Parts: sequence; structure tokens; C-alpha cells
Amino acid sequence: MKKCPYCAEEIQDGAIKCKHCGEFLHPSASSRAPESRLQWYFRTPFIVIAICCVGPLALPLLWWRPQLKLGWKIGLTIAVLALTYVLFQSTLGSIQTLKEYYQLMKEL
Repeated sequence: MKKCPYCAEEIQDGAIKCKHCGEFLHPSASSRAPESRLQWYFRTPFIVIAICCVGPLALPLLWWRPQLKLGWKIGLTIAVLALTYVLFQSTLGSIQTLKEYYQLMKEL
């Protein structure tokens, strides 16, 4: 028996994960652990869904995510803002086309 380095409870010698605190003890298993320890709103699927739904309003989630490097934060921010601009311009073009269509319908 050995002691867990995180909670100091006794665990078996071959244990990979502590049964008391839930921490991984083996170095290869701990590489998966940081993503699972993140808050639910900092996990990648939630951030992707939030950006798809509300666009630039979800950027604070990206900037407050502790494991994302500054270069990725800047690059993703530029990409989201560029995509938002393109979609906004295409929406304005569609509205203009609809106005012209209704104007033609009015003349008939």
C-alpha cells in the first residue's frame, strides 16, 4: 500500500487513479486529466457551440480559458470577427435584394 500524493489516503501499489480523490497517478493517464478538470463552460465542445450560436458574444469564454495560448486566442478571435463581418455583409445584401424584389412586385 502507498499513499496518494494528492489526498494522502492509502491506495494500492498498482493504482492508476485514487479511489478517494479521483486524481490520476500515472503520468500517461494524467495527460487526459486537464481537459476533464476544466469547468463545463471552458470545455472545447461548449465553446464551439457557443461561438456557432452567438458568435462574438462567446469570445470571453475563449479568452478566459486557462489552457489556451495567446496566439490561438488572437487567431481565433480574428477568425470569429472576420466570419461575423462576412455573414453580416451577406445579410445586408440579402435584405437589399428582398427590398428590390418587393419594389418590383409593388410596380406590377
